[in-house]
Amino acid sequence: MSGLLSGFILSLCVITALGAMQAKNLFTAVMLMGIFSLLMAAEFILLDAPDVALTEAAVGAGISTVLLLSALALTAEEETTRGMRPTLALIVVIVTAAVVFYATFDKPALGDPTAPVHQHVASEYFPMTRESVDIPNVVTAVLASFRAYDTLGEVIVVLTAAIGVLFLIGPGAPGAASTPIRESEGLKHHQPLRIVGKITIPFIILFALYVQFHGEYSPGGGFQAGALFAAAIILYGLLEGRVAAARVIPPGVLRVMAAGGALIFGGVGVLTLFLGGNFLEYDVLRENPVKAQQLGIIVIEAGVGITVAGVLLAVYHTFAARGRA
Repeated sequence: MSGLLSGFILSLCVITALGAMQAKNLFTAVMLMGIFSLLMAAEFILLDAPDVALTEAAVGAGISTVLLLSALALTAEEETTRGMRPTLALIVVIVTAAVVFYATFDKPALGDPTAPVHQHVASEYFPMTRESVDIPNVVTAVLASFRAYDTLGEVIVVLTAAIGVLFLIGPGAPGAASTPIRESEGLKHHQPLRIVGKITIPFIILFALYVQFHGEYSPGGGFQAGALFAAAIILYGLLEGRVAAARVIPPGVLRVMAAGGALIFGGVGVLTLFLGGNFLEYDVLRENPVKAQQLGIIVIEAGVGITVAGVLLAVYHTFAARGRA
């Protein structure tokens, strides 16, 4: 039954993607891509990947859609075509798709325990999590402890992407509006939306805190929590206007959050070096190695959440504050 439902959702994904490609109205295309992200989140749930599903729903369907809608304010509503015929590009896409499709015939079955990916370090993660970390969420143990270097790299990538966005379209970027931008009133005149939104925002923030500090025992962690927290503030900005959202967390604080979370993560690694261990070797943080692992995971996950929230909100304010060139 789950296989049939999964196939149905994937079929809807293909239809939605084709609709977004063919849509001439950019607003329609953005809405279809948001629907595509929700469908993918449902697919991840069926594949027993709730952590990824949370991220896809919060970032893909939520924040990315808002950012794309903000970008539409800087351009025309309809797609402009130049009458080009990208024959070479079409041939490359068709050949690549055919190769990928052919390669799927040789891949292991979904969930096959004898698959090559399960024959190396992956088979050691479950016993190592029970013995060394003692938390039920193996995904958190892998990302925050066993492969903490990779996660630190991902945080640096997120921070670098935000810096790039700020340089490209920030207040000092070429083409940025030089005149003051009129403050949007948001949805102040839509009373039902404001009421429902303001009731929802506290629950989103509460759920973000739950995901942040309960990620060791259930799906979640810093990436998901940061995205959810940012989504709550962005929703407030949509309801009350960008300036109102900026008063809640000023842009200067957001820049400190974006960099500070990454510094917290890296600072834990530096601290472990001073305590005589290796970089990000949490065992030296406390006398009990298991408790030390749990402490290290909590601290670095907090850093991840702070950076993700700061980056997403900074990018949102950058898009929302920019006027037409």
